[in-house]
Amino acid sequence: MPGRNLKVKSMQPVVELRAVNRKVNGYSILKDISFELFVGEVLAVIGPSGSGKTSLLRVINRLDEPTSGEIIFQGEDYREISPVELRQRAGLVMQKAILLPGSVADNIRFGPAQRGISLTDQEINQLLKQVDLEGFRDREISNLSGGEAQRICLARALANQPQVLLLDEPTSALDEDSRAGVEALMAEVIREQKIPCVWVTHQLSQAARMATRVLVLDKGKLVKVGKVDEVLNAQSMVS
Repeated sequence: MPGRNLKVKSMQPVVELRAVNRKVNGYSILKDISFELFVGEVLAVIGPSGSGKTSLLRVINRLDEPTSGEIIFQGEDYREISPVELRQRAGLVMQKAILLPGSVADNIRFGPAQRGISLTDQEINQLLKQVDLEGFRDREISNLSGGEAQRICLARALANQPQVLLLDEPTSALDEDSRAGVEALMAEVIREQKIPCVWVTHQLSQAARMATRVLVLDKGKLVKVGKVDEVLNAQSMVS
């Protein structure tokens, strides 16, 4: 259970949400959401379909804007950070791997290039080693399996040296073998680099394996947030 070995340091949170709301056409998608995320912490977000899990990640990443409330990123109001910079600092890995046409190297170079940084072949090779895809630098994206493509998405996010990872059910579209491999890889990266993580999942078993804390959403509202065993035991009783 890799998530349980991560120690949360008592310091300023990396991300803090303060009474965040989001409405679209008068409908409340997120309702008064408040929580903190600290260095080395994996916060699993669970809840039924339509509960606002993906919307929560999109608001943190500024793909969507909150209607009210505050989001603080490393002590700074995130509205003071440009969306491009914020999305580099908060790496998002989606449920379905979305890659640019071209080679693996083209995809990994893309983010840093937006900041005027040109990654060397050696740096790309090192990132690929981290995701267990050595030798894939010149491979075309069209020649990747689903599990390989998801690993490239993770390498692309890591290329920006993110301060937080936002994972939107990153293994749910994979077969069982690929899921286990990608999950183990992400656990290793999170543990070694102590990257705080918000991990949306529909699997309580995955939350139990990966998380240090669990947050439950239902109909856009934060129902409960707390220790893994405490929250998941309560969820099992109501499931």
